[in-house]
Amino acid sequence: MSFDAELELLVRARYPVLYIVTGEELRALDLLGEVARRRNKKLHEWSCSAGLVPAGTNIQSRKPANPATRDPLVALDHVLELVDPALFVFKDLHAFLNRSQPAVVRRLKDIALHLKHSLKTLVILSPVLDIPPELEKEITVLHLPLPDTAELGALLDQIVGELQARREVAVDLDEAGRARLLQAASGLSLAEAENVFARIIVQDGRLSGDDVNAVFAEKRQIVRKSGLLEYCAHEEHFGRVGGLGLLKDWLTKRGAAFTPEARAFGLSVPRGVLLLGVQGCGKSLCAKAVSALWQLPLLRFDMGRMFAGLVGSSEENMRRAIALAEGIAPAVLWVDEIDKAFAGTHGSGSSDGGTAARVLGTFLTWLSEKTAPVFVVATANEISNLPPELLRKGRLDEIFFVDLPAPGERREILRVHVARRGRNPDHYDVAVLAEAAVDFSGAELEEAINSALYDAYHAGTEVTTDHILASIQSTVPLARTMDEQIRRLRHWAEGRARRASAADPLPAGGEADAGATD
Repeated sequence: MSFDAELELLVRARYPVLYIVTGEELRALDLLGEVARRRNKKLHEWSCSAGLVPAGTNIQSRKPANPATRDPLVALDHVLELVDPALFVFKDLHAFLNRSQPAVVRRLKDIALHLKHSLKTLVILSPVLDIPPELEKEITVLHLPLPDTAELGALLDQIVGELQARREVAVDLDEAGRARLLQAASGLSLAEAENVFARIIVQDGRLSGDDVNAVFAEKRQIVRKSGLLEYCAHEEHFGRVGGLGLLKDWLTKRGAAFTPEARAFGLSVPRGVLLLGVQGCGKSLCAKAVSALWQLPLLRFDMGRMFAGLVGSSEENMRRAIALAEGIAPAVLWVDEIDKAFAGTHGSGSSDGGTAARVLGTFLTWLSEKTAPVFVVATANEISNLPPELLRKGRLDEIFFVDLPAPGERREILRVHVARRGRNPDHYDVAVLAEAAVDFSGAELEEAINSALYDAYHAGTEVTTDHILASIQSTVPLARTMDEQIRRLRHWAEGRARRASAADPLPAGGEADAGATD
């Protein structure tokens, strides 16, 4: 059932007090106005600044006949006194429903009992849900969902029609461009979408399907205001990722699953992936690159921000972060080093009163039950710290094992990093360098090139193959220092995880079976 149909049903059924949770006040008022017109009811608005006034009263002329109605107790009395069928919309009344004002709570409860036998309904509009225990049985809660693609499309069509009528701005929107723009705007309120479309027009003097980055900038503002998630810009792409052919192919195939055509075909939205493997082999880089590949915003989930000092705050922070990610979906949610985040959950009861275990439980429940198009990319280095509940099917689509790069992948990685530093890879003997860099991770290959650049700059010469070779030969890779841990990780992944690369694995201490660059 749609929101407006459910709202009208509750009004017809004479539910006395409705509590609509939304930050879109104007949109909610428009929906309530439609219900009032269909049911032949009057619509009144209340706020602590204007008092009780007829709906639609211009803000400049909001001088209530009775200024005393700015007091919520007086306004609630007027709800009783008016006898005509009506909807009474109280904005931000939650601020007065607390222990410091028990009279307002009691009065609202008295009115709720009266409204059950009348043709009047009281509606509370608020961006947060805050109901005192005394009113829990009297209030029915509704959450106004964000506008769907049809509503955003209607808004976009209205803007395009006005622009074409005035012929002031170039409009270059084919069906594919329109679909990209609407997908990017999914998760915005109507007001936010209208603002970002206007921003595009003012900034570029045109409107096209290539303006998705401007829409993402609007979503970045939403994330910044929350303080719980970090918005990461699209700075990486798979052209900068060496190796990992199987993982790239898997992600490329699932990128099209967010389109309406995929829904009609019967495809479900991909849930997520766990990238498990050796440090410095490109797991985090893949998380960044997939958002660029799919043209979706990338949100970094920092588990440290979830754990607050007050009892119960950590669980609430987790719920708010999840709601935020769903609110701006479709999006990619990157949970970096998830093994460290949940390392202490097994002993949580004695160390932190069970907080970490409850936060983990909230996160795992969401992974299982989420319906919003939020693709989770979790990375981990240590399998012993991962809770078994995370690894079972149904929470994430797949587990990929990312190993050290094989010889061909090392050559690819070296070429990528040489090119990123403004040099022509063809001027360097990458085959010799790759052969010398056995057991090097992508991050270590990058650092070898950086070190060679420092040496060449200090000597006053251009960097050469010999500079890079000398840097490689002076480096002891982490794989040799942590040989036992890597062998154990490879043994665990055999038969439990898919390989991220098509390269053939070799014994530990020799060549590895996958690679990338960090």
